[in-house]
Amino acid sequence: MTELQKETIAAIVNVFETGRVRGDYSAVTVLKGDSGHLTYGRSQATLGSGNLYKLLDLYCQQSNAPFAQPLKFYLPRFQRRDLTLDNDTQVRGLLEQAGREDAAMRVTQDQFFNASYFAPAARSAEACGIKRPLGLAIVYDSHVQGGWDLLRTKLGPIPAGGEETWLGKYVDARQKWLAGLRPPLPSTTYRMDTFHKLIEQSAWDLPIPLRVRGVTITPEALMSGDRPLPGSSRRILRLASPYLRGDDVLALQQALKQKGIDNAMDSVYGPLTDALVRKWQQQNNIEEDGVGPATLKSLGL
Repeated sequence: MTELQKETIAAIVNVFETGRVRGDYSAVTVLKGDSGHLTYGRSQATLGSGNLYKLLDLYCQQSNAPFAQPLKFYLPRFQRRDLTLDNDTQVRGLLEQAGREDAAMRVTQDQFFNASYFAPAARSAEACGIKRPLGLAIVYDSHVQGGWDLLRTKLGPIPAGGEETWLGKYVDARQKWLAGLRPPLPSTTYRMDTFHKLIEQSAWDLPIPLRVRGVTITPEALMSGDRPLPGSSRRILRLASPYLRGDDVLALQQALKQKGIDNAMDSVYGPLTDALVRKWQQQNNIEEDGVGPATLKSLGL
């Protein structure tokens, strides 16, 4: 399995969890009736499971973590799963700011979610004889949401040469299982609808571009903001920490101004420039994570 396929698998679940290809590291949610209660980050670590405490404890151990000190004050409450944290606006603000502004938090989340969900999913898939990338995506999603061991046991072992048929049955069983759980889990059966469509398309190797829940997964969208596009000197511009700076950002800001969207033109891709880019993309029906080929073309760059 290639690294691009692994990144695509992660992106599918990122879209399920936060609606973004690369995930939303600052996402803080509390869904009514959700036993997980307060959830946070790219793959939504939950207070109820204890994973949110583990994530924040790992982050607070980093020497370069600027939000470690204020978050350490709350660690005992996270450890004992204090449900009053659901409505603690100061905590939510700290989590959002750390995910939005601190690269150390994003690195910590990547390490934590990979170790807690992706690696165990890969081991489970290998143990069952699942080799196709789409199969691993299905297993990974089940590890993030829960229920993998229960449903796998009910379906029994995968017969020789029957991986694709078994996975189709598994997705059917998981959809029925989710629909029968307490709210809000029945509302997440769209995840199985997505996998059904990918199976129907025979997208077993997850070729990209790939459309998931209205979001297009492309090689450009999978790349971090400081790396150039394949075969090009241009990089994807998006909100990052530290903020991206340079002549390419200034050229973008100048192009936006020429289109009637005024801005500071300071060569810094900060929150204002990001908001203006999103405004332009919405006006022009561009679905792209960051400033990629479609956005650049629309601005004449």
